[in-house]
Amino acid sequence: MVKILEWCGCTVTFNKKQTCCGQPAYNAGFFPEACNVAEKFLADFDDPAYYVVAPSASCVGMIKKSYNDLFPNDPRIAELASRTFEFTEFLIDVLKVTAIPQAEFPARAVYHDSCSALRELGIKEGPRKLLASVKGLELVELPDSQQCCGFGGTFAVKFEAISSAMAAQKIERAMSTRAQYLISTDSSCLLHLQAYTHNAGFSLKTMHIIDVLASGW
Repeated sequence: MVKILEWCGCTVTFNKKQTCCGQPAYNAGFFPEACNVAEKFLADFDDPAYYVVAPSASCVGMIKKSYNDLFPNDPRIAELASRTFEFTEFLIDVLKVTAIPQAEFPARAVYHDSCSALRELGIKEGPRKLLASVKGLELVELPDSQQCCGFGGTFAVKFEAISSAMAAQKIERAMSTRAQYLISTDSSCLLHLQAYTHNAGFSLKTMHIIDVLASGW
């Protein structure tokens, strides 16, 4: 991510003291604990001169949407949300970069719309546009790409059988396209789906979109 952002002309800094945004506690219903973690996040990223860019739409969705539930009418939330972006969203909407021309990844792949990217942030065409610029990449549409992969944070723990069945359905649809890779914007989806394919002995691999865009140069 840093490699691509610097190529785009950005100066990238990383706060080594940063921790979680608080989403696991929030999703599990532990709101006071989520507030404690979120307060630290607000302090860690309180400089209005900086954009906050994350390689995870679920984290960004937490900041832009769920922080309003934890801190109603708090002006800090709107200020932070205004400069917080998912990586592909930042490239396209802020930097106006729609292609990484030197990217090269010779493979056949499908793209999975994560729930957080699609439903919380409205991200759909941007990642596909970026992937279309990658040399050698044959991107085919995943049947029902908008359907949840079954991870859903604590959902995968509380409802393991349902979560695994949803992953199986997603992987079966991906393999029906003869794709070698399944690409997404969210590591949580990729972790869940890669675990399923590994346990099932399938050859399909998962890959974050940033790794694809950073390949070949």
